[in-house]
Amino acid sequence: ARGATDRCVGIHALEVYTPRHAAYAKQLEDEHGVPGKYTDGLLMEAYCGPDWDEDPVSMALTVVSRLLWRNNIRHTDIGMIQVGSESLLDASKSIKSNLMALFEAHGVTDIQGTDQYNACYGGTAALLNCFNWVQSASWDGRWALAVATDIADAPPQYRFMVGAAATAMLVGPDGPLELQRERVSHILDRWDFYKPVGWHEMAPVVDGPYSIEVYFSCLDACQRQIGERAGFVNLIESHDYIVYHLGSGPKFVKHAFERSCAMAFATDEAARHLEAEHQWGEYATPRKGTARQKFAGMRQAKQDRLFDEKVGPSLCLAARIGPMHTAAAYTNLTSLLLEKREELLGKSIAVFSYGSGAASTLYRLQVRRLPVTNWNKHEELDKRIYHSAAEFDRICARYADTYGRFGWKAEVSHSQHPGAYYLTECDSLGRRAYHLVRDPEMRLRGPTLITIQKPEGGWALDDEAQQAGEGQQAEEGQDAGEGVVAPTAPSRV
Repeated sequence: ARGATDRCVGIHALEVYTPRHAAYAKQLEDEHGVPGKYTDGLLMEAYCGPDWDEDPVSMALTVVSRLLWRNNIRHTDIGMIQVGSESLLDASKSIKSNLMALFEAHGVTDIQGTDQYNACYGGTAALLNCFNWVQSASWDGRWALAVATDIADAPPQYRFMVGAAATAMLVGPDGPLELQRERVSHILDRWDFYKPVGWHEMAPVVDGPYSIEVYFSCLDACQRQIGERAGFVNLIESHDYIVYHLGSGPKFVKHAFERSCAMAFATDEAARHLEAEHQWGEYATPRKGTARQKFAGMRQAKQDRLFDEKVGPSLCLAARIGPMHTAAAYTNLTSLLLEKREELLGKSIAVFSYGSGAASTLYRLQVRRLPVTNWNKHEELDKRIYHSAAEFDRICARYADTYGRFGWKAEVSHSQHPGAYYLTECDSLGRRAYHLVRDPEMRLRGPTLITIQKPEGGWALDDEAQQAGEGQQAEEGQDAGEGVVAPTAPSRV
């Protein structure tokens, strides 16, 4: 029998959910009076966001329900759920507890885990907790779920920082995306991006240039430490692909990659100088000059080619969604899967996750097989409701205006896409209710109504949900799409 530490733990499936409202970056930058800033400046194509009938809980309910459906996973087979978010709706009640409505309806309440938060890092904290549980002597043989759900709102000077997504990852032994032994973290006490309790608006307090400086300081430290721990000199040459936390968008990631190149290809003395400096201006070169040329020792054309090969494929989804806080790194990982598919087999992936305040981790994955994911995610994005820039701004503002408000019902004029949960009301005590808009092709097995008052006898499945469950059981073992077979239940060894 294998020991607890050699179960080859990894990610078996990833699911990404995004709200239905969107606008093109070109129209938004023209409306905001900054032509070229979002498209050429940030490399964005479109942004998405919720109306007031969605929130981090509804998005988490949807992404978990879809992952269970797509992978034919029984509710009884989940033993841990960890949730990461910085879009907190309650200072006491966890989002994980909201998710239990999906499981209580099936008589399942023995599920460990709760919420994790530290800006954009919470999703990674949730994932690492799941990895650690499956690797531990306490693992009981069931799956773990890592959920990240966030809605990015921004102050007026950062109107390009809106976006939203939720991700769910299925973690177990013998993972197709296998976690490698070496990982490092760099955690500091910084005030670069934060959300004080009682602040007057949903948007964070942001020091943009300082936040970039802290991000790069964490990247430098993690990159140096992972090389020392894993025994390689050059992060770029030692990995086939690199996934970065998104920050403000793809252009920011490009500059993060430039920073990694500067560290990877510099002499030891130059690298130490670069790591100590941390005096970068917004998005581009250091205040002291051309560090990427001076330290990287390579032509810009070569650096661009390496970026396109190793990083670019991970940003295709993000360019159509916008900032996603805790969900960003895992939406980027999904994007890499969608773009490269079978080309990833046998390849290595370095993942850098960062959250302001500040917490960061750099870890490594080896692609043994392709995991299950929603391979048609780009088609889903095509089917969103694309609004004019002015209307999209109004929708985002309507959502942001729900901050700190109680006693309202979410009444929307736009249609609600099927196969998703939506918020129906927030009562005078801040309690929230949800309903599921069913999709006949997506047989989600959760309750149609999640009410504020617990029904007598507990949450129960209505006839439609029961039929969905029966149909799902009949279809177990079917192909999950793209030649990837849905994972089988783990076994304790």
